[in-house]
Amino acid sequence: MNNVERAIILAAGKGSRMRPLTNTIPKPLLKVFGQPIIEHSIELLLQKGISEIYVVVGYLSEQFNYLIEKYNITIIKNDMYDVCNNISSLYLVRDNLENAIVMDGDIWISDSDVILTSFDCSGYTSIWTDSFSNEWIQITDIDGYVKKCFRNGYDNGWILYSISYWSSSDAKQLKEDIKNEYITHKQTDIFWDDVAMFCYPEKYQLKIKPVSNDAIREFDTINELASFDKSYMEVLL
Repeated sequence: MNNVERAIILAAGKGSRMRPLTNTIPKPLLKVFGQPIIEHSIELLLQKGISEIYVVVGYLSEQFNYLIEKYNITIIKNDMYDVCNNISSLYLVRDNLENAIVMDGDIWISDSDVILTSFDCSGYTSIWTDSFSNEWIQITDIDGYVKKCFRNGYDNGWILYSISYWSSSDAKQLKEDIKNEYITHKQTDIFWDDVAMFCYPEKYQLKIKPVSNDAIREFDTINELASFDKSYMEVLL
């Protein structure tokens, strides 16, 4: 088993699909039920004993600074957030990937059991769907190991969510592959998840971490946010 030693939260994006809410506030700092989304995640990590936390910021980065004193975390600024995809963010924290949990800063975790403190194999938190979904869909063998991933959706598979775990050995490989794609091949417009899932899938043996359908929420639009926290309904009027 691998014990989680640190957490990396990626929070550099502009959250353009959530405008006008994100015109002046980074998406991870939007409040759900009165608490900033990213603070909810940080507090869950701390409750699990994961206190070494790195947050990669970009858009309106200065608004995150208060988190340093409040939670004793490390803030890393990504100056390339506006011209590169999130592979640029993971590149900046590539030296901290060993035995790490990596997650996006704009997800809401409703079940604290989603956050694991140990794991047997690298892989992504995933939710089963028995109908078509246009999300990234993983197909697994009977033991839960990922055999294929579909970028544009599929039927009957595991929806990939942006919480993943990386063992020491896989992290060393990911560090090398992230650098190779971002620096050598100048692949600045891809997601960092592309590296293991599509660029070099043969180098990784990933295993899904199954959770229930309502354990994680990703808010891509104001409508989705308002359906969860009714206080945002007035924005839609």
